[in-house]
Amino acid sequence: MNEQDHLNTLSEIKQLMERSSRFLSLSGLSSILIGIYALAGVGTAYWYLDTQSMDAGRYFTQFSGSSFEQFKTLIPFFIGDAVLVLILSIITTYLFTQRLSMKQGMKHWDPAAKRLLLNLCIPLVTGGLYSLILIKHQRIDLILSSMLIFYGMALLNASHHTRTEIRHLGILEVLLGLLAALYSDYGLLFWAIGFGGLHIVYGFLFYFKYER
Repeated sequence: MNEQDHLNTLSEIKQLMERSSRFLSLSGLSSILIGIYALAGVGTAYWYLDTQSMDAGRYFTQFSGSSFEQFKTLIPFFIGDAVLVLILSIITTYLFTQRLSMKQGMKHWDPAAKRLLLNLCIPLVTGGLYSLILIKHQRIDLILSSMLIFYGMALLNASHHTRTEIRHLGILEVLLGLLAALYSDYGLLFWAIGFGGLHIVYGFLFYFKYER
């Protein structure tokens, strides 16, 4: 066995260890579609606010005292809009992940996938509960930023069990969340960039790097 054979053997062993410890079947195509769903959701929100003669900045920042009564009737619409985007995203992620796993000859529900899901869900569920608390205390201006921050933290937490690019995406989401908190008038725009634009960019990156 020559030196090249040794290197090939070591490379195969490394790949086997990586596959057993990390989930590598994240689909770039699903990320692109999720980004499109998010942008469609934001577009729908802008359209709905326009029909109510409101601008997005005014809606998400003027929620104190008596003004809350004026705006609270719109909350169910935004919750429904966000839940629809979430459901479509979950279904798309599952279907495309399953498809890619089969193509790679790997199980789509192995111990690595379970660890990834657990580490992803803990910050996400915490962020969802925190958003409900913000609604209860009439702090709607902080919901969009908190969603980005908790989502970014979830990606950072899960990045130890999948590809390292997810960590970079998580950092960018957290930074956008902080900007959305600082400039809450533009919270919906930052939300669109984070959940829409970045997902599309990273989706193309994953597709051309790992799936083609």
